[in-house]
This record gives sequence, structure tokens and C-alpha cells, in this order.
Amino acid sequence: MAGFRPLIQVRNIGLREVCLRAFSAAVSHQPKITTHCTVVPRESDPRWAEVDMTREKDEFDVVIVGGGPAGLAASIRLKQLAKECNHDIRVCVVEKAPELGAHTLSGAVLEPRALMELFPDWKEKGAPLHTPVVEDKFGLLTENYRIPIPVSILPGFPMTNHGNYVVRLGNLVRWLGEQAEAMGVEIYPGIPAGEVLYHEDGSVKGVATVDQGIAKDGSPKEGFVLGMELHAKLTLFGEGCHGSLTKSLFRKFNLRKNCLPQTYGIGLKELWEVDPSKHHPGQVEHTIGWPLDHTTYGGSFLYHLNEGPLVACGFVVGLDYTNPYLNPYKEFQRWKHHPSVKHLFESGKRIGYGARALNEGGIQSLPTLAFPGGALIGCTAGFINVPKVKGTHTAMKTGMLAAESAFEKLCNSPKGPFLLDNYEARLKSSWVWHELMQIRNVRPSFHTPLGYWGGMAYTGIFAYLLQGKEPWTLNHVGPDNAQLKLAKDCKPIEYPKPDGKVSFDLLTSVALTNTNHENDQPPHLTLYNDDVPVEKNLKVYDGPEQRFCPAGVYEYVPLEGGSEGEMRLQINAQNCIHCKTCDIKDPSQNINWVPPEGGGPAYTGM
Repeated sequence: MAGFRPLIQVRNIGLREVCLRAFSAAVSHQPKITTHCTVVPRESDPRWAEVDMTREKDEFDVVIVGGGPAGLAASIRLKQLAKECNHDIRVCVVEKAPELGAHTLSGAVLEPRALMELFPDWKEKGAPLHTPVVEDKFGLLTENYRIPIPVSILPGFPMTNHGNYVVRLGNLVRWLGEQAEAMGVEIYPGIPAGEVLYHEDGSVKGVATVDQGIAKDGSPKEGFVLGMELHAKLTLFGEGCHGSLTKSLFRKFNLRKNCLPQTYGIGLKELWEVDPSKHHPGQVEHTIGWPLDHTTYGGSFLYHLNEGPLVACGFVVGLDYTNPYLNPYKEFQRWKHHPSVKHLFESGKRIGYGARALNEGGIQSLPTLAFPGGALIGCTAGFINVPKVKGTHTAMKTGMLAAESAFEKLCNSPKGPFLLDNYEARLKSSWVWHELMQIRNVRPSFHTPLGYWGGMAYTGIFAYLLQGKEPWTLNHVGPDNAQLKLAKDCKPIEYPKPDGKVSFDLLTSVALTNTNHENDQPPHLTLYNDDVPVEKNLKVYDGPEQRFCPAGVYEYVPLEGGSEGEMRLQINAQNCIHCKTCDIKDPSQNINWVPPEGGGPAYTGM
């Protein structure tokens, strides 16, 4: 069988990864970084020879991976339908965060449409929607001026928020979890799913949770506990943007063969207590332009909450940017010094920080959603309405649609696994599909020599006036990781030093995320090839991972015992806030984010 091992690897992890590993074995001279079992197999490690690898098992009707808006909405809808039909079903939700909402981060302005469908009496049930939007503002920033754009006089324009609510999404997620548990959903926070399980016929059987008690060198600790197998007739994957298990499903079932590559953004957010005299509950403001150039997609948000004098502010940068010297975190810090907003922060106090990646590809980038034994829901597939800057309502609705399709299958055929062949039909007849079709060309319209000028013109003419009825669909430029120019062809960006009052250094910000990981575990930021960061990323792109990471995870440091100027990559995995940006933007596609044993950020109402 030794001669067949490379073929097995190609089938399971892909040709690119096999080539990277083979290259590493041939030329390795960098210190060993990756010890995770997804890269370093245990079968050939004598330290694992005597370990009992028999997993415990449990059986469910439906297992849902991810306790976010989509996963919880799906679990609730399943239990609602079961109650209506007097049909008992067992539904399980596994969530990697230690408590629901702790890994949730969004702006956020919520369009309550899906919530109203799920719970028409949401107000009576005490849903934490405390801030109705009362004022919309939109502007184009130059370095010193703000040019107002009157979106509030254009009903139906994507940036109009009449009837919406400013929310702290983590609080809404916790509330949804309380509703789900009250209906009998089994929710297990702090339990990351680390592997998709398959039946002999190739259909999804369920998931296995992450093993616990592995040392940093990859060996089993004294208290090692093997993960548990969770079997189900149907497994719904609602991992959020760029889910680790979802990536493996893309390869297994070739789910992306009929769509464009996904394109992403990174969203950075802070929560501030501001001077009450400058606080305007229900005011929502967005800007585009400075500090980004006209060819880089992105912009800011500023939301005033009716919860103390709290303001949520943030900045989004499209990850298809081309200059390897661009630093999204520093662009965000620079934006806060613009004359139109600086006054708000000067007398305030920052109390929260976080970041996460978000899908921006729209309908062109939607993969096949259903496959034998499972389906994709929410942001793991990519249902964000980019010009609206919203995705919670569409994520929840897709979870509900998948639940309705699943319940129909459970009633008609009690034995699994199922293929939800009616899920995509339900989606295409829903308001989600209509909404995404209407704005499908907005994001790619920014990829012209006119940059955001062309994008704004297109949005006004086609998305607003023609409601997306143009008989064509524009393409994205390609994968985000392939967009970086060579460092030698780009000019380094000089960023101002943080002042410690309005802008802050990165590690001070990371401290506000309350991030924590067990240090003695294999780094979950795995590399297919430990040499590639220095040999390609540093030499060709000047180490962009040390700039696009919003948590200081990656840094190049002198190689101990090396020649003068020789560097190595250091991965500070304990800093990771689970945003997935590295996995997306790495130009070598050598980084593979996998779930750690636990931990991560501990956001409070972000």
C-alpha cells in the first residue's frame, strides 16, 4: 500500500496540499511549526501506538454545526414543525464558542423580516432589539472632507434602513439559544466539530468533535480524550464565513463546480462609550472613500445604540485588494481620525474590539447547497446582501428553509441519510433569492478602472432604478488570494502612529477581545509546508500575513542560528480571534485554519 499513499492523500486533501508537503520534505530547513494531526498523521507516530482510538457515539435526527443565527433558526424551525405535527425529533447544535454569542461579531443593523417569520411575537418574548433606526446618513470621504449622499430620500435604496434595528448580534444569538433550548434543542457550546464523518456510500454520517488533551508537539497528554461521534440522518453546516468543515465538503462533493470563487471582506469593529451629548440613538451612518484609494473596495459604519451612550463603529476592507502593504487594521485606526468622526471618539472610551471575515460574492459565488446527508446554511454558503451591509436576515431564512425541507424528509422517510433536493427549490422561490438577484452586480461593478465611482453609478442606475433587471450578470475578478501584486511593484504604506486615545496599537486592541487558548496544544493555524512562508510569502510579497491578520498572530523574526538577515515565521496562535482572514488571503494558500481544542475570543454583545 505504500505506493498508493500519495493517491489517497490527493483524494482526501487535494493535489495542491500534496505538492506543498512534498516540497517541504525535499527542501525543509525552517524550524518545525505545524504539529496538528490534519498535517502530521498519527498513524506513523509511535507516540500514538498504544492510544485507544475508539470514539463514543450518539444518534440524532438532525445535527447542526454552528450556533449562530442560521443554525439556531434552523433548530427552532425544526422544533416548531415537530410540535405542530406532534412529531418527536432529536436536534443537536454544536458550537465552538464557550457560550453562545461569544464568537459572534457583526455591525449590526438587523432587518427583522426573518425574525418576524420565526417569532411573530418576538417583542413579547423579549428579543433584544432595543434600537429602531431613526436616521440614515451616507457619505463619501476625502482626506479632509465628507460629501453627503442623500440616501434617506430614496426609499428602497440598499442603504436605506427604515424599519430596521441596531443590535448587538451576540446578544440576539444568546436569546435565540434560550428560545431553542426551551423548545428542546440540545445545545453544546464549547464543543468544536473537527471532522465530517461519512457512510460507506460516501454520504455524510455526521461529525466528530475535536479531540482534547494534545500537547503542542502533537503527542497525547495524560488526560487525552478522543472526540465524540455525532451521527444524524441529516447534518446542517452553519459554521459561518469560510467554515473549516465546509471547505472539506466543497472538495468532497465538488460543490463549487458551478459557481464563481467566493470573494470576501474583513470587518473590524470597536464598541465605544461616548459623550452623551454626542450620542444619537438610532442614527446609522456609512461612508466609502478615504482612507482607501478609489480602486479598493471598503468603507465604514457608525451605529448609535439605545443602550447607554454606546456607539458601534467599524471598517470593512474587501480582501481582493492588491497592495501587499495594505493593513486593514491600520486603515481602520486611520479612519477614526477623519475630521467628520474624530470628535466622537476624543472624549469617549473604547470598551470592545474584534474582527471577522465576511462573504461578499453574492449569488454568483453560491455553491451547491445540498449533498447526500447534509446541506449548507447561512454564511458558510454566503448569503450576505453586500450593498445593504446585512446578512443575518438571509442567514436565518436559509436555516429556516433548510429546516422545512429537512422536516418534510423526516416525515416522509424516517431513515437517513437524506438529500435535501427540495431545499434549493425552496430557496429560489423565497425572498432571499429575489433580494440577492436584485443586487448581484453591485459588488463586481466596483472592479472597473473607475473603482468606487463606477460602482456607485452602477448601483444607482441598475440596483435602484432598474431593481436588478439587467439581462446580464457580472463576474468577480477571481480568488482573493490571487489578487496581490508583487511587493517590488508596490509602494509601502506609511501609517501614522496610534495616539492611544482615538487610535491604538494592535496588541492593546487584541486584549479587549478576551481571547484565550490553551498554550500547550498544536497550533490550529496549520501550514501545509513550513518553508513556504519565508521562501514565497516573505521573499515575494514581503510577508503580507503580518499585515492582513487583525490579531498579531503572524510575525517574521530572526532565525535562531541562521545567517544574518535570515528570518522565520512565528505563529502566535494564542492571539487568534477566529476571523479566518489568513486562510482566505494567504497568497500561497498554505495556511489551513482548523478548530482548536477550545477557546478563542470572548466577545460580549459584539
